[in-house]
Amino acid sequence: MTSVNWGILGAAKFAREHMGPAIHAARGARLYGVASRSGDVSGFQAFAPDCVGFDSYDALLASDEIDAVYIPLPNHLHVEWAEKALRAGKHVLCEKPIAMKADQIDGLIALRDETGLLCAEAYMIVHHPQWQRAREIVQSGGIGDLVLVDAVFSYDNSAEIGNIRNKPETGGGGIPDIGVYTFGSVRFVTGEEPSAVAAQITWENGVDVFAHVTADFASFRYSSVTSMRMHPRQEVTFHGRDGVLKLTAPFNPNVFGEAQLHWHGVSAAGAPSVTVERWPGVNHYVLQVEAFCRSVQEGADYPATLEFAKGTQAMIDRVFEAAG
Repeated sequence: MTSVNWGILGAAKFAREHMGPAIHAARGARLYGVASRSGDVSGFQAFAPDCVGFDSYDALLASDEIDAVYIPLPNHLHVEWAEKALRAGKHVLCEKPIAMKADQIDGLIALRDETGLLCAEAYMIVHHPQWQRAREIVQSGGIGDLVLVDAVFSYDNSAEIGNIRNKPETGGGGIPDIGVYTFGSVRFVTGEEPSAVAAQITWENGVDVFAHVTADFASFRYSSVTSMRMHPRQEVTFHGRDGVLKLTAPFNPNVFGEAQLHWHGVSAAGAPSVTVERWPGVNHYVLQVEAFCRSVQEGADYPATLEFAKGTQAMIDRVFEAAG
């Protein structure tokens, strides 16, 4: 079976350091080309020597050699270029958030269905075995009835004034950047949606830099913190009546630390027990690309659908509304 030929719209640092190498390393994938203003793709050719440079996004989309497009552009450009790529006959994997409002995803869903092409948000964590394992344990009753979920994701980019995350005009802010993880991961594991949402948000130059969000789900209470102005931290805990499940590097494994799942419970003898499961070296970006290629080539189900992305964006929209 031939490989899926990928093109990348933009020579972003993240694409060069993470997604480009992941496409190159993934089974069933080939990094064919990258579009940049200068046409210089030497940073990508360092690991993919045959990578072709395009001097415009439109030129890449017009190439008959490209099967699928990865979009790492600033947030406010995602919907526009995802639609252009679909109309050009390309499958689309677009960075999160794929849209700035939930209802903007409806057009992408309609275009996906019309073209028969795969279009998805690059929500890589659901491809990681730690999250699949967490979902299995929680939904099978491994920690009993779920009572509380708390999630934290923070970093400090206050010194990076020019960073697109610090610019409102490019769709910046902590919640659009990392709220998709603290919100979406819990939806993925539990399969539930929030019934009520409350939020306290701190703003700086038009973007949210700190948010404390609480929510009621059908069977549990939720609390999260996202921030672009705090020391780096990430952790998600699922607290049930009979046990606790903690993910210690839930969102950036291998960068923040080793992916570990700590399962606190009670042994058959009634004594406290802790089981630690580890996934050293697992690259969820590579797994994401391989899952995408299987879906394109074999029709396999893709775990991060546009409908799932819309559900997370709907929660983001509600958080901003709740904060006023």
